[in-house]
Amino acid sequence: MIPSLIKIKLLVILSFGYLFISKAQTALPITDSTKFLQQYSKAKNDYLAFEKKHAAYIQTKNIRMHYLSWGNPANRPLIWAHGSLLNGYELLPVADKLVKAGFYVIAIDYYGHGKTGYPDHDVSLYHIADDIKMLMDKLKIKKAYIGGFSRGGYIASAFYDAYPKNVLGLILEDGGSVASGTYNHQLTDDQLAIKAKPFDIKNHNPWDTTYNTELDAFRAMLDTSDKSSQFELFAIINQNKAGRWKIYEGLSQYFHMASSKQYMDLILRPTKIPLFAASMMMMEPRIIFRNLNVPVLILDPVSKDDPMPFEKENKALRDQHPQYIKYIVYFDTEHNIHYTHPQKFTADVIDFMKSSSK
Repeated sequence: MIPSLIKIKLLVILSFGYLFISKAQTALPITDSTKFLQQYSKAKNDYLAFEKKHAAYIQTKNIRMHYLSWGNPANRPLIWAHGSLLNGYELLPVADKLVKAGFYVIAIDYYGHGKTGYPDHDVSLYHIADDIKMLMDKLKIKKAYIGGFSRGGYIASAFYDAYPKNVLGLILEDGGSVASGTYNHQLTDDQLAIKAKPFDIKNHNPWDTTYNTELDAFRAMLDTSDKSSQFELFAIINQNKAGRWKIYEGLSQYFHMASSKQYMDLILRPTKIPLFAASMMMMEPRIIFRNLNVPVLILDPVSKDDPMPFEKENKALRDQHPQYIKYIVYFDTEHNIHYTHPQKFTADVIDFMKSSSK
């Protein structure tokens, strides 16, 4: 999640197939049009300057993929895949610290997120792994730490499954270490139906919409309690083919979560749905890691009302591979670890990469 978005009432994070209600600050209306236009102009200029310094694109077999990079390419690389409804800018708050610790940081935007569009053919999380491999080849990176948050964690695991010889280690932040349907498959049919019902609410994903102008889209996302320029908001504002400005247009459909029926099919009938949504639901990390031979850091948030309680499964995986897996629990923490505990997250990641490279 980009920094200012943590303060927006984000109603849906479609990561493991559940509704995540943020307790964050809602965006406030702006009454001073002059002040707003000044902020809009400054933020746009800041964004363009940042993109010029840190951003690039690669044309893969699947898509023209946008990515960010920080640091010296000669240093050990960390390639990061973001969570759902986010983009590569989610590493912005911690990237500089990772660079100072001696790492080269790359953060991709995958399909339908940030500045990367939708492929015109059926794709899966494994296709994103292929995109990352092409990026590594372009940058002449033979091996890298591969990490990800939420859905991005599953992309990291898919990369290891497809390209184990190119992995220095894995960093899985609440995703990629346990089959994503584990909790849902323990529910009764009635319980699952109740869980699916909110997906029939109109505008259950408020950002799956379009705006007349880029300025209107920026206004909709802006958090007036945040005094920074919030330039990173432009990373998720794009113009569609009809000339309107979108934020996450079509993403609910792409995740196969546009209705309760789609959600039920996602959980119970993944072989009948499009490949991108199905690929995450059908991944089984216990199989992927059966012959694990690289170090893995699992970061697991635990809270009283944890919607995805994976402690048992994560501990079992660690106990199966104690020589490779480091398992860290963040107590009283919801899904987004690296925003709730940026300092501890950064320290844990740096310690893992440094200790595993000795």
